[in-house]
Amino acid sequence: MEVEERNDVVEGASGSSQEPGPSAAGAPQRMLIFDTLVDRFLEGLVEAGSYSRFARCYRRIYKLQPEITRSIYDQFVAQLQKSIKDEIQELKEEGNLEALLDSLDNLETEAGGRTDLEWRPSGVPEEDLRSHLVPYLLQQREYLRKILKEQIEENAKLSQSVLAGRKRIEQMQKEIERRQQAWQELSKVQREMILSIQTPK
Repeated sequence: MEVEERNDVVEGASGSSQEPGPSAAGAPQRMLIFDTLVDRFLEGLVEAGSYSRFARCYRRIYKLQPEITRSIYDQFVAQLQKSIKDEIQELKEEGNLEALLDSLDNLETEAGGRTDLEWRPSGVPEEDLRSHLVPYLLQQREYLRKILKEQIEENAKLSQSVLAGRKRIEQMQKEIERRQQAWQELSKVQREMILSIQTPK
């Protein structure tokens, strides 16, 4: 017995998905889009696992009891859809998805017709990297130039201090030599005076 393809969606398992319209006022637009995508996914899942395929997988049961086979399929699809929806709802609650999507809607509303939007990737990693690195590198270059200039000025001051120190050392050495010479002359005069006193007349 050949199985007929049935495209009707199981009643009570999942309502037909509808595009979000003006009647859905008050709910976040992105949340409506998300729910619509979930409904379409479930519809696609049911179509992919159609009754004809289910019956072919359980051909013997279908030949003996087609009504029971159909009932089992309907219950299976309903339970599958319910499990998926419950799991998605749990994820939405754990991730606070509705509040996040609502905040995105509010940001979009507040932005209005602004054209000065924040930076967005261009799709070319090299250009994005260059646009971020070049200003930073230029800033670093100016900073290094400033540090180098300050270091050169500091070295110039140190060089002047070293030269001034050397000059003072030279002056001290000359002063020491002058005093040493004066001391030697004084010692010579003292010795001559002592000798003149000690020499008998």
